[in-house]
Parts: sequence; structure tokens; C-alpha cells
Amino acid sequence: MSTTSNTPAADRPAASQLPSCKVSASPQEAPASPPGKRPAPPCTLVIFGAGGDLTKRLLMPAMYNLAVDGLLDDGMKIIGVNHGERETSVWREDLHKSLEQFAADKASTFHAGKLDDKAWDWVAQRLEYMAGEFETDDVFTKLKQKLEQTPGANVIFYLAVSARFFKPIVEHLGKAGLLKEGDSGGGFRRIVIEKPFGTDLASARDLNAHILSYAKETQVYRIDHFLGKDTVQSILAVRFANALFEPMWRREYIDSVQITAAETIGVEGRGKFYEQTGAFRDMLPNHLFQLLGMVAMEPPNSFDAEAVRDKKAEISDAIKPLTPDDVVFGQYEKGPAGVGYREEPDVAPDSTTETYAAARVFVENWRWAGVPFYLRTGKRLAARRTEISVQLKPVPFRLFRDTPVDALTPNVLTLRIDPAHGTSFDFNVKTPGPVMQIGAVQSSFDYADFFAERANVGYETLLYDCMLGDETLFQRADSIETSWCAVDDVLHPKAGGAMPVHGYAAGSEGPAEADALLARDGHAWRPLKRDAVQKK
Repeated sequence: MSTTSNTPAADRPAASQLPSCKVSASPQEAPASPPGKRPAPPCTLVIFGAGGDLTKRLLMPAMYNLAVDGLLDDGMKIIGVNHGERETSVWREDLHKSLEQFAADKASTFHAGKLDDKAWDWVAQRLEYMAGEFETDDVFTKLKQKLEQTPGANVIFYLAVSARFFKPIVEHLGKAGLLKEGDSGGGFRRIVIEKPFGTDLASARDLNAHILSYAKETQVYRIDHFLGKDTVQSILAVRFANALFEPMWRREYIDSVQITAAETIGVEGRGKFYEQTGAFRDMLPNHLFQLLGMVAMEPPNSFDAEAVRDKKAEISDAIKPLTPDDVVFGQYEKGPAGVGYREEPDVAPDSTTETYAAARVFVENWRWAGVPFYLRTGKRLAARRTEISVQLKPVPFRLFRDTPVDALTPNVLTLRIDPAHGTSFDFNVKTPGPVMQIGAVQSSFDYADFFAERANVGYETLLYDCMLGDETLFQRADSIETSWCAVDDVLHPKAGGAMPVHGYAAGSEGPAEADALLARDGHAWRPLKRDAVQKK
């Protein structure tokens, strides 16, 4: 969510959908910016890993959408750096075909229909390919010569590469003088780094120290694509723009919170990566902790980037360090949804890598003391669902003791992030008739009922904010390290050996041990597979 006063996120326009075409021979001007909007400043986006999946599926669709929205300057340039010689025209055509395929696929996050000819031409004319190895001096010398052709240029270096290249690329950029920012009025130099940012506390500290020896903290944009989702950003709006919620958003009224990121897919050919990472490292200390921070943070005094990030950092610091007793690992086995993890390509036949992780987390501050946050994520589960469910404390039952009512449904506010976008609230009403009987009902709001659907891959806001210098949705070094600190005892148990990994059938709700984790507190997971929400 952009938080600069000149570019409020709520006013961002939807992408148009027009017919497709090839690159035109004549120069294209950028689409006009919406009234009251200004495009991002002119800059050069240098993408390391230009031939990778991230560039094709997310970065270029996001840049295309920003062009459609008129939020890019005519001075925008995109330089793609990758292994292997190829012509710029070939790279352009490859990207064009990919965007056409994704746009036509209704299951894709980039479901724009047909591409806008003018917008694609505008982007394509600004693409340039450069071959080079990420760990040699040659490519950085060539890059410096190219950038020096535009003195004082604004440059963003996007590391869309494997984590093993983070340190050498930043080091080469620093030694080549490419991270040196101009004097007053000169151009900015920024680095965007994807996750995984380290694999534990020690490696995260080492990576931070290495990067900050060549760049200032204000130049480093550690990206978490979860925070680019409109429905994630709307958590702050739900909390702080409605008098209904904030007064009860505390331990006196809230019984527990569940944060779920469940997938029905398996590792999808990424066995090598997953064997080294696992569900816990991949999701808990970053994506799910980021959602927890959005839910639990104190109200900032403004939407200034540092004001928001300070409040989120306070939550990271207040998380009670997890122990192995607070966590359950699982691995999917053969079941209704398919083969087991160990039968997947590039996975060891005796692998103990977890594909499911659940955790009980406590935030030790005045607002949340004693309230459990239950986090879970996994692959090959019963349903695809990313959501946050806030359960209120039960009301006294005494009033209904002498009535036919035998139980009251808990009041639960659910923020639905993916794939359905919206909010629902479970509560109790009296059923029609002369006898006092209670019926459980649900009131819901769906984004699609109020707002036009738009093609959005989740990176548009993040790229735009990076160009503007708005760091609100990016992670600081201290938050990264405190998040890893909170899970370090799970990754490196002091006693008892490695965490046990429990089996669960592919297509199920997860391992029984995860149910037992909540049952100890008298709670239960909300079912993943449940009936569609009834609008009331």
C-alpha cells in the first residue's frame, strides 16, 4: 500500500483490457496518469535473473499493469541481466508470449484477458537484454558504462535470483560504485531482495551485515510479496478506519486468532528447493509473521513508512520465542489428492522435510498477553485458503440456562485474503418462533460485489512504492532478525534432536498432531473445507 500523500493506494486505477499486438515501430508515449496522480519518477530497473520464472510470471506482468495504469514515467528503462547470450528482440518476444499466455489463463493471477497493445509496446520498447555472469566483474563494468550514459539516473537493482547470489551481486555492485548515490538532487540507487532472507538467525545476521557494508539501510528493500496483496493491506483499513473493531481488538475481548495459508498443490517440480527449505522456513518467519504483525500492531500515528514499520517491529520483538512444544511439522503422504511428498521428483525417498507447519505463538505485550495466535501452512491440503480468523471471547451462558439453547456459536471475524477476497462475521440470532432458540448466521462482504475485478499479481504496489521511495511494505533489518530469533530454538533444538515430522494424507486437513496442539488449549482449527459463505 503506497502511503505517500501524493499517491494514496485507494485511488489507484484498474487496468484496462484491450486487444493484443506486437511491438510497433514508432515510439509510444506512456498512457496518461489518472487525475490527481503522478507517475513514478524516471528510473532504470535492472533485473538480475531476467530469464527466470519470477521475472516472467510476476515482475513483467506487474510492470505491464503499472504501464496500463499510467504510473510509469516515459524515462523508464528495464535492463534484464541473465546467463546466456540472446538478442533483446528474442527476450522481448519471449516475455510477450508469456504475458499473453498468463493473461488468457483464468487460473493465473495475471488474468487480464487480452493485452493492451499500446501498453505492451510502451514497455517492450524500454526492454534491453544484457548477458553476464552474476559473480564476475565484466557484467558490472558493462552495466556501469551503460548507466553512466545517463548521469544522475535513478536505478533499482532487483535481485530475482537464487539466494546464493545475493551476497556476490551486492558486493560487485558496491565495489563497482553502482550503489553510490548522487549529491543533493542526484539519482537514487536501491536494491530489492527477494526471500529467503537467510535460513536462520545466524545467516540472516550475516547477510544483513554483508549488504549493509556496501549499502545504507534506506537503500535496501527486502520484499515480501504477501504484503503486495490488496486484501493484506486492507487489514490496516479494517482495523483503523472503523470504530466498530479497534475498541475490541485486545485481550479483554479476543479469545484467539488463527492465521492460515493452505494450498492444495504439492511442490510442483520444486523438490530441490523444498528439500533445502521446508514449509516452516518458507512461510512462518516471513509471510505468516508479517500477517501476524498487521493484525497485532499498535496504531501508528501516521502512515509514514517508519511509523508503520516501527509498530510492526515492536510486535516482532514481543513474540515469545517458540519452542519445539509450540510447533508441529507434517509431511503429505499418498492420499485422495495424489502421491506423497517422497514420490515427488528431486525428493529423497527417506526425506524428513516438512510440507506442513503449525505453531502456537504468543505476543507478550499489554494488548495481547495470554491470547494464542495459531499459525498453519501446508501443501496438498483439503482446500486453498489464506485467511485470518479472530475469535471473540464467549458470552456468559447463564441467561440461556433454562431455554432449549444448549450452545452458542463463537463470534468469529474472518478476513479472507485468498482465493476469495472479503470479510465475514459469525454470530448468533434468535430463530423465528415462540420458543427462545438460537441460530448461527454469517454476514459477509465480498470485494467482487463492490469493486471491479482487475489483473493484479501483487507486485504492482511493491514496485511502484520502491520507485517512490516508500518503504512501508518492506522489511527492515531489525524485523528480519527478530523474526528469525523467535523461531531459532525450533530450527536448532537445544535438546531432543530434530523436530518429528508427522504424516498426513494428501488432500486432508493436516496431521492429527496439529489438532492436538490446539486441543490442549480447548480450541480447534476452523475447517479448511467448508460450505461457501452464504451472503446475508
